[in-house]
This record gives sequence, structure tokens and C-alpha cells, in this order.
Amino acid sequence: MQAPDDFDPPIGIPQTLEPDLRRIVAPNPSPMTYRGTNTYLLGQRGLAVIDPGPQVDSHLQAILATVGPDQHISHIIVTHTHLDHSPLARPLAERTGAPILAFGGPDAGRSDIMRQLANAGTVGGGEGVDCDFTPDEFVADGAQIKGDGWQLDVIHTPGHIGNHISLGWNAACFTADHVMGWASSLVSPPDGDLTDFMTSCAKLQARNWRVFYPGHGAPVDQPAQRLEWLVSHRKSRETSILDALAQGPKSAPDIARMIYTETPPSLQGAATRNVLAHLIDLHGRDRVSFNAPLNESAIFSLCSTAEKIS
Repeated sequence: MQAPDDFDPPIGIPQTLEPDLRRIVAPNPSPMTYRGTNTYLLGQRGLAVIDPGPQVDSHLQAILATVGPDQHISHIIVTHTHLDHSPLARPLAERTGAPILAFGGPDAGRSDIMRQLANAGTVGGGEGVDCDFTPDEFVADGAQIKGDGWQLDVIHTPGHIGNHISLGWNAACFTADHVMGWASSLVSPPDGDLTDFMTSCAKLQARNWRVFYPGHGAPVDQPAQRLEWLVSHRKSRETSILDALAQGPKSAPDIARMIYTETPPSLQGAATRNVLAHLIDLHGRDRVSFNAPLNESAIFSLCSTAEKIS
């Protein structure tokens, strides 16, 4: 895998990654997006644009300028509804006439527990969600999107957000924000769901991949090892959370400060959200209990049997 510091691509300039595949990095660098959002153009004549990115006019112009005189955009595919991935889809569709395909709107794909928590409105969340997004066509898990000389397999991979999909292209996979090489994904309830995240990792592990093309950062050229690391990393975080609670009841921020000791202050909020996701998962498995209402300030304790979220 390429070290993060080695990934410094030109912004807004298409780069060929392999035959029929180009990448343009959007001008939206941040601690959560790394160098910027990766927009992929797939195909020779009829092109699929995967994740148009944020609503930045210069990025729209960069995408359009990449389309050659004998080419056209036939599909616009959005992997999930975060503001760094989906808002440019509609302006691009208006310019090209191509339909927008996605799993669904911002609330699609949520588990029953996360739907209950969202309705209760106590756990916060909603960071960076494109609440106005609506696709022209809905794609389901297991569907195939076929274009001019290319085909994509839709793999529903909720976890980072409920409507997240990955896209299999032969032995390559566009993993968006589920698997990246430079960082692990933010999982922030009720949009993010750690239980679903782990299930989605297992789903990707069931296939033999050659390379992952993520939503941010360099290609992941050792997919199996990266997935193994992600699963191990999450299990290690779970162990650390349980060890922290073994010292006594604590809130999610308390635990985050204990176990994310090398995380800069600007990312402590994201660390707390990840801890909360773990705590909800542990509660669903009867490992911890909490004093209602469930939110970041709730006090969690170890238990042998806990009441289910209701």
C-alpha cells in the first residue's frame, strides 16, 4: 500500500489509473477528506462518473473537460449521500442528460436500531449528510449497472452510512468511504452503524479483489490485507472500550479521551462518534448498558445482560 504522504496528486487534472479508468481529485482537502474526493471516470466512449463530488464549479468543469469529443457521460453513480460525494451529481446531470444512480436517499439502508435512534433524535449525527439528494434510478444490492463496454456489480456496504454502496468492476472494487488506505472510516450513529460496518467488511472479504479504488486517497493494492486490518482495528477498539469500562462507568467522550491518545483535538469529535458507534453495537450484543436517554453524555457500564434499545 502507498504511504499517505506519497499521495499528492494534481487537483482537477485527470490521471489514468489503468485502461478505461481515470481519476480526478476534487479541490476539497480536509482532515476528513484527505487530499480531496476521488471522482472516477470509467469507460472508453459511454462513461460512468462515480462520485461527482462536492458542489464546486471548478470540479464540474474539470469533469466535463475530461470527456473527449468521441465520448459522453452515460451514467452518474453516487456511492453515498455525503456532501463531499453527491451534491455535484445534479448539476452534472443537468449538463449531460445522464441519469443519477444510487442506493437511495439520506435515510435509505438504515438498520432497525438506527432508524429508532434517528426517530428518537437523541444521538446527534447527521454530519456532512446531503439531505437534498434524490437519485433518478435506485440500485439494489446485487444489481448490475451495464454501460458501453463496462459493467459494475452493486454491493450494498452500509456502515459509514446506510445507503453506502461499493462497486465491483471485474477484480477491482470502488469502495468509496468503506475501505480507504490512509484512514479508517468514520462511523457516526444513526447514519453510521458499526454492526453493519463489520458485516459489510465480511461481504467484501468473500471475494478475491485485485485492487480497491477508494473515495479518498491512493488505490489500495493489497485489498485482503487492508480488510483484515480494518476488522482487527475495530476489534482492538472494542477491547479498549471494554477495558476502559472495566475501570468504571464512563461516557463516550470519556472513553474517547482515554483510548484515542494520539488523535489531534480537531478529530476528537469524530473519535467520540466512533466510540458511540461501538457502544451501541456492544449494547445490541448485551455487553454494556446505559442510563437513558442514549446520547454522547449517557453513562455506559459493563453488564452481562442489558435491556434492548427501544
